[in-house]
Amino acid sequence: MKLSDHILLWNHAYIKIMDVRLTMMEQGEDFGPYRLPTSAFLYTKRGNAQIWLDKNRHLVHPFHVLHAGKGVDVEIVAEKEFEYFMIFYKAILPLPHRQEMVALMENHNPFHYQYAFVPAHPLALLDKAEQMKIVWQQAHDKELKNLHIKSLFYQFIYELLRQMHGQGIHPVKPDMVAQAVRYIEEHAHMPLTLDIIAQELGCSIGYLSKLFKEKMYTSPIHYLGEMRVNKAAALLVQTDATLQEIAEHVGYPDGHSLSRSFKRYKGVSPAQFKVAWRQKRQLEDEELPLWKRRYAILPKQFECYIDDEIESHYQRKGVNEMSKYKNMKVKAMTLFMCLPLLLVACSNTNGASSSATNQVESQANSGQEAVQEGKTRIVSTPRGDVEIPAQPQRVAADQYMGQLLKLGIIPVGVREGMLTEGWIEKAGIPQETLAKIENLGGFPMNPEKLIMLEPDLIIGSIEKNIEQYEKIGSTVFIPYWEELSTAGPLEKFRRIAEVFGKEQEAELWIEEYEQRVEDARKQIDGIIKEGETVSVVQLSPTGLFVLAAEGGNYGSNTIYQMLKLPPTEQALNMKEGFENISLEVLPQYLGDHVFVYVNSQEDAEEILNSPIWQGAPAVKNGNVYMYGEFDDEFVMEDPYSLDLQLEKIVKVLLEKK
Repeated sequence: MKLSDHILLWNHAYIKIMDVRLTMMEQGEDFGPYRLPTSAFLYTKRGNAQIWLDKNRHLVHPFHVLHAGKGVDVEIVAEKEFEYFMIFYKAILPLPHRQEMVALMENHNPFHYQYAFVPAHPLALLDKAEQMKIVWQQAHDKELKNLHIKSLFYQFIYELLRQMHGQGIHPVKPDMVAQAVRYIEEHAHMPLTLDIIAQELGCSIGYLSKLFKEKMYTSPIHYLGEMRVNKAAALLVQTDATLQEIAEHVGYPDGHSLSRSFKRYKGVSPAQFKVAWRQKRQLEDEELPLWKRRYAILPKQFECYIDDEIESHYQRKGVNEMSKYKNMKVKAMTLFMCLPLLLVACSNTNGASSSATNQVESQANSGQEAVQEGKTRIVSTPRGDVEIPAQPQRVAADQYMGQLLKLGIIPVGVREGMLTEGWIEKAGIPQETLAKIENLGGFPMNPEKLIMLEPDLIIGSIEKNIEQYEKIGSTVFIPYWEELSTAGPLEKFRRIAEVFGKEQEAELWIEEYEQRVEDARKQIDGIIKEGETVSVVQLSPTGLFVLAAEGGNYGSNTIYQMLKLPPTEQALNMKEGFENISLEVLPQYLGDHVFVYVNSQEDAEEILNSPIWQGAPAVKNGNVYMYGEFDDEFVMEDPYSLDLQLEKIVKVLLEKK
């Protein structure tokens, strides 16, 4: 990173001082590892020490400046009596800000960078550090103290950057992926989400997922799951612990959750894995010559290799020892791939050879199915990359039931409102199909019912509910509303299809639908004259709403985007999907033709009978189209609803014609 960019971001950031400490250590005393809760400066006052920032070792003397970001592990060993300052701070880029500044902060965050150097003029920095320590300990007015400490900190930063610039010091970007890996390994036994990991490292979910995938070729969550299952596999064969005990030890809430993840990663259940491993060991022992068998029963001396020691072990023992680890890994992978056949080989040693052959073929096929079920893939969401089953079989969703059914996916459970949508009966959905779908209540879906259904994939449409769903199973967040706007219906359908790898099926329906739209345009051609405009209003007991040309709901997408009826200037310029207006200003929003959607006729009567409404030119000219009423096909935007909406809008226009 250029030092000029470093200085630029310091100029634009909001800084909050979290703590100022002065610490003394005796000779030989050690400290850490300590994970930095925020960004921090370490400024040595006197003495010598060895300091590690993650795995970077520094031999420091008096007046040494070190800097590291949140999440970095700090270790100190004092070689002589050692005294140093620690200044903890937080830095954020306040919004709104220019996009290029936000991008610079995302990719080159100077508050996370590491550097260590001896300033040419150390006493100026020491003076500011001493003053900050004194002010921090004072008990006078808190706000005044905060202002004073911040002013001293900025003087410290100015002097630091000035000397860095003069000495040509360039900060080093930290290895965020290595930090993420270490954090995951150290906290795998705790409830972890992508949110928690990114927050701990002080970066966005998307940025962390991108870096992790580039370096590790997988997502953070997939890495976490794989590591937990590998530890569980070792405990299964090395101990007599119960599945529940192992689950709690490696980070799963219960044995059922562990069993489900185990099968996803390994292709077999924990019980099958344990039986197969024991049978393989027994076969190996039986195949040993008698003279070797005597020694096989003696206690074996071997080295245990665990994930978080591999790198340090490699550094101590060298490449040959690392090769031994790789060989063990290859053998383990071979064992996992052979498990289905091992289960077969040990299940039945009697019977005719032809029968055995048939059984092997049958078991092999079932083993392949298990492996297929165990496969996963990564999908991108607004919350980052998520690992899901390659072919989800039990899907629960709080939205998008119509999209799922159109793709041939019958969900095991949905939000209650989805089961009573107006399009269901008109689209001819069979009752036997609906009978297979469990009612999961409102937002958020009932967690107890969700757990009972054992979904292998949950689709959520409201972000605040996602964390709760994630505790139950693999969850994909697909927002229905974005602020006060909604994405286009076809885009929503494509997003759902991508989750299930059914893009081809979705595009085939979209192509057919767009052809129906083209035919509909020809039918209504000439009803809206050249130069005339169209507006869409919704009348409800909570207010009077005018829908936008983009991002609206209740059929506005069909009217504006599909049929390409010309919107008013007000509809074009709405920042969100709709505006809530008063009756007095309604004439300013009405076009030459007005489509009206009502919650109920009773709710609409007061407005429809008002002098303001009756005096509008569109009303006087008879260019008003009452096209829908709440709970009908215009509430949702799935493929079934879109077909019904198109049919209805064309019908009301042709009736006027």
